[in-house]
Amino acid sequence: MTLLITHPSGADHRVPEGHPERPERLEAIARALSAPEFDPLDREEAPEVSDEALLRVHPQPHIDALTTAAPAEGIVQLDPDTWMSPGTLKAARHAAGGAIRAVDAVLSNAGNAFVATRPPGHHAERAKVMGFCLFGNVAAAAKHALDVHGLDRVAIVDFDVHHGNGTQDLLWEEDRVRFVSSHQSPLWPGTGARSEQGTFGQVANIPLPPDSDGAAMRAAYEAEVFPMLDAYAPQLVLVSAGFDAHAADPLAQLNWVEEDFVWITERLCAIAERHAGGRLVSMLEGGYDLDALGASVAAHVGVLMERERA
Repeated sequence: MTLLITHPSGADHRVPEGHPERPERLEAIARALSAPEFDPLDREEAPEVSDEALLRVHPQPHIDALTTAAPAEGIVQLDPDTWMSPGTLKAARHAAGGAIRAVDAVLSNAGNAFVATRPPGHHAERAKVMGFCLFGNVAAAAKHALDVHGLDRVAIVDFDVHHGNGTQDLLWEEDRVRFVSSHQSPLWPGTGARSEQGTFGQVANIPLPPDSDGAAMRAAYEAEVFPMLDAYAPQLVLVSAGFDAHAADPLAQLNWVEEDFVWITERLCAIAERHAGGRLVSMLEGGYDLDALGASVAAHVGVLMERERA
């Protein structure tokens, strides 16, 4: 059974009016996943992450600085894009905790999971908040799988429209993880060139040109990503699932549609089935047009559920 992990604290991470990474994103997802076909989902609330899990990817001063920066009221700006309100730190700790819980569940019981929390995480660097992100959720989940569960081959696939610079930074020297990021280029944050390959050549960046579509993405994944993952034979597949490559998204210029998210999800599930007993954990990153986000998440989770029943 597919596990859906959420937490109500995500609604308490407040941002300025007009900010794209807003609480309504989780409301749109909740509406989409309230349809009757999603009744079989196994639903859990995300626990709060432990400092021990965060310290595998962030230094203590980073955690301390965020604790100190948390306001008692109002909102404070941490960088040009990233804000904190009184509820932000708790939401961030539950977002990272949800990622850890999903890994525990999937590795204990097999199957797959989707973590629908905010703030997202793939832009947070080792000691730097960035791009709406405070903690490196997917990187922390990968390190947990390695150090707690004893895995030695974890794959992370990031199909957010923006490069997962934070995940890359946090795992730059981690030879037990294969990190693959497809993303629009050029686009913020300006990283993600093919030449960025990690200390052990374990990082693969797949730039996609502005105004390209799902066909271009499919060709790149068929030619590069899937052969690479099959050769790697991961014991666990983690997905940074950003839905901002959708044609309706306001922050970028790729032109994917729901069927493209269906396709990539099916193919990643197939990789997990061939090499990892179907074990796959997907975590929400971007996606800022509310209708497109809800429809794309529904398409993505629908595939996860279908693969579980197969």
